[in-house]
Amino acid sequence: MQRLYRKTNIMYLPVLLLFAVFVVYPFFDGIRIAFTNWNGFSRQYDYIGLANFGRLFSDPNIRMALLNTLLYGFGSTLFQQILGLAYALLLDQRFPGRTAGRTIALLPVFISAVIMGYMWYFLLQYDGALNDLALLLGGGKVLWLSDPGLAKALIISINTLQYVGYSMIIYLAGLQSIPASYLEAARLDGAGSWKCFYRITLPLLYPAIVSSVTLNLIGGLKLFDIIRALTGGGPGYTTHSLTTLLYTSYFGNQNAGYAATIGILLFCMILLVTVLTQWTARAREVQF
Repeated sequence: MQRLYRKTNIMYLPVLLLFAVFVVYPFFDGIRIAFTNWNGFSRQYDYIGLANFGRLFSDPNIRMALLNTLLYGFGSTLFQQILGLAYALLLDQRFPGRTAGRTIALLPVFISAVIMGYMWYFLLQYDGALNDLALLLGGGKVLWLSDPGLAKALIISINTLQYVGYSMIIYLAGLQSIPASYLEAARLDGAGSWKCFYRITLPLLYPAIVSSVTLNLIGGLKLFDIIRALTGGGPGYTTHSLTTLLYTSYFGNQNAGYAATIGILLFCMILLVTVLTQWTARAREVQF
């Protein structure tokens, strides 16, 4: 038995090696680059200490991107929970076409985020299909992607619609793990549908809620593909997230050192939000 245990441990080594090469080493090398003025291409660069970190506090684009990142992360997460739970409650019922409904709700997940972004870009641009439809119906053209507020709302909406299937699957699994006897007993005691949901279903779904919120938050905070395809961070810098600003700093401005600093900021923010979410979840779970 001990020999088998040792062989099992040895099987971990290739995975650990790949993790070290492609995750651990790049992470610490990125921290090193954050202390330099490297442009991302040249072999010549200097160590400049904390200059890049100091720049974070004075760069207005960082403040804008940070607020946008929080908006995309928490906004998408909120709507994904609402729609995902609604889909799960509907598709947990027995009716013809239930399986097809689940498949349709989950299909957008399998589409590349870049492709999804460009699909919506061609629909929403000024000469796109949506404005053509508006003209056909007697309306006027709308600058969907030129207004920063509207563009941000569209980014959140598209991201929500693409990944709501993840939340739906998590909530479906949670709903199907709830014993039917609990709900039957509550109905026999005179509880209505809303009371059964609020007093029984929702508390028992708490582990599923925590899992869904955590995954959606992490995905929303590092949102990149849809923003890059839909607005490119524009107009100006108004729709940039930290990930797209990192990309622009590296490839557009050729400032790899500052881009690495933005990456560290993003990592710390995601880590902080995840830890706070898990801590809040454990504290709340005691009440149930």
